[in-house]
Amino acid sequence: MSKLKHYETMFIIKPTLTEEEIHSQIELVKATIEKNGGEIVVCDNMGSRELAYEIDKNKRGYYFVIYFKSVPKGIAEIERNYRINENVLRFIFIKYENKKEIGSWTKMSDQAAKKAKK
Repeated sequence: MSKLKHYETMFIIKPTLTEEEIHSQIELVKATIEKNGGEIVVCDNMGSRELAYEIDKNKRGYYFVIYFKSVPKGIAEIERNYRINENVLRFIFIKYENKKEIGSWTKMSDQAAKKAKK
């Protein structure tokens, strides 16, 4: 079995969706992560923000960050799901590998967890 690696994914959802649709898009991404061997540690809902530049005629987007652990081969399938989802404007994965990076990941995920509890 492959060792779980530490990841962070941030994605931006179209601002034209209803609150319910945004929630369902977030749940879809979470389910895709878990279905592909991922273990979600914490989610950080960053809310609606102005985009640095217009994407597909959108000036704003709904930002969401998920800190998770996964087997590396699961990332390709999660990325494929992002690409075919027309409600996702942009996405990024960050992989944390060495001890210093994993320490940073742990600190950020702990902060997101504290924020989520408020």
